[in-house]
Amino acid sequence: MSITRVTHGSTVAAAQRNLQTAMHRLASVQDKAATLKEISRPSDNPGAAAEAMSVRGAQRAADQHSRNVDNANGWLTTADSALSTATNLLHQVRDLAMSGANQGVLPQSARDALAVQLENLHGELLGAANSRYMGRSVFAGTSDAAAAFGADGSFNGIANSEVTRRVGENTTVRVDADGAAAFGEGPDSVFATVQSLAADLRAGNPIGARLAEVDAHLRSVLATQATIGATHASVLRAENSLADQKVTLEARRSGLEDADLATVALDLQTQELAYRAALAASAKVIQPSLMDYLR
Repeated sequence: MSITRVTHGSTVAAAQRNLQTAMHRLASVQDKAATLKEISRPSDNPGAAAEAMSVRGAQRAADQHSRNVDNANGWLTTADSALSTATNLLHQVRDLAMSGANQGVLPQSARDALAVQLENLHGELLGAANSRYMGRSVFAGTSDAAAAFGADGSFNGIANSEVTRRVGENTTVRVDADGAAAFGEGPDSVFATVQSLAADLRAGNPIGARLAEVDAHLRSVLATQATIGATHASVLRAENSLADQKVTLEARRSGLEDADLATVALDLQTQELAYRAALAASAKVIQPSLMDYLR
């Protein structure tokens, strides 16, 4: 049976190793207390670090979706406001057309006055149809034309094109409105109809039968506004969902990365006591010997 000899040198070396270990633990806890982070570097906890990176990626995606939601709200609000204005204007056009339909009662001067009002409404309708958001027409699709419609009703937008925004991981919505569907195009547009009504009033032509045209345009505008309203409701739901998602993701990130203050304080005190104890023990073990003086 062999007997292992414990020398003074090996005792000193062991004491130094224990002291270094205690210093490392104390330094680690002090670093955690300073940053209040469980993970200062990936090597601290590779699994948690990888999961935290994944959560942060999801947070960045949620932030981008939130910005898209804000942009979508701007587009849809602008389009809805423009269509509401157009609806009110078309009601006024209809009222004027009904007044002008009384051909046997109104003198020509009154019909001319109605024509002037219709021409003014034509300009206001054109302004509503050419509404813009952040420099882009909300009724021209992906076109960058300065105006969606010309005064004669010509459509300057790109047919069958859509401006979309991704408001969720698997959710994309259209944020513009189909101008051609809402207001018509060329001679079939609401603008051509209003101009034609004004011309007929000036010429003394009967316009009673043309009320159906105004009603058809009114239905088109209302149908487009209903579509915008439904899309806007979808965007608002996505906004609420993103708010909940952000709270959940932040809770996950905090659970992985953030240190609990009370736990860190207790651990810091424990490691400080352990380090002081190691210092005291090492001071007793590592003492000068006669050999140190003889050297």
